[in-house]
Amino acid sequence: MSVERRWNTPARHYPARRYASGRRHPGPLAHAVPWVLAGATVVAQIAYPLAPASVLGRLTIGTVVLFFLASASHALIHRGPAWTAGYLLISLAVGLGVEVLGVHAGWPFGRYSYSTTLGPELAGVPLVIPAAWAMMAYPALLVARRLTRRWVPLVGGLALAAWDLALDPQMVAAGHWTWAHPHPGLPGVAHIPATNFAGWLVVAVVLMALLDRLPRAPAPDAAPLALYLWTYASSVLANAAFFHRPVVAGYVAFAMGLVALPVAYLLWEDRA
Repeated sequence: MSVERRWNTPARHYPARRYASGRRHPGPLAHAVPWVLAGATVVAQIAYPLAPASVLGRLTIGTVVLFFLASASHALIHRGPAWTAGYLLISLAVGLGVEVLGVHAGWPFGRYSYSTTLGPELAGVPLVIPAAWAMMAYPALLVARRLTRRWVPLVGGLALAAWDLALDPQMVAAGHWTWAHPHPGLPGVAHIPATNFAGWLVVAVVLMALLDRLPRAPAPDAAPLALYLWTYASSVLANAAFFHRPVVAGYVAFAMGLVALPVAYLLWEDRA
């Protein structure tokens, strides 16, 4: 078994009520909380392509809140309050900081502006946006740590930035933000400049490098990993079958699949 696999051995291999670090293993009710929130996130995402346009803003906010709580609760229950505080401080600060720069300076993504559909704002950025950075940063970090020890910032950065290939087309189509200069863009992706995706990759790598400074701790990570794999599969399906964006579906299938498919294989092996 490789070093990476040993660090991420599921909790069932620890027979005592404590993790190897000495922290107590959570009880069944606490263990269920992230799963319940993850399930609610999945239900909200399934509802999105079926919902009327009048509720999409509220549904988007609700989905981000549920996903954020699923990630934060899993971190708190399985990695403790100090680890969780570090993860939230880093991811929320980076997410808000780069978005404020993007809105007011056009860097590093290009110049864009938010509509009024995503709730309360701080410095021109809806508060739900840094929460979205944080919600996905957690599973992206765990995916990367499952796959590698040495290249976590690069693998985690890819895991996080590839998600934006689905996110931005969906949110722009819903009218949540618009780009001042959407060209040149990726072939087949309208209204979004290529600089946005390049900026996402740079910021995501930096964010993962910062988060990877947090201690590694063995824990049952099936819930956040399952959310990442669900996000991958549902993004491909939704763009191909519901949003009529087959090119976007292809980009997501390839880029996110570079990380999601190896992780799915490892999870399948763990079942044996």
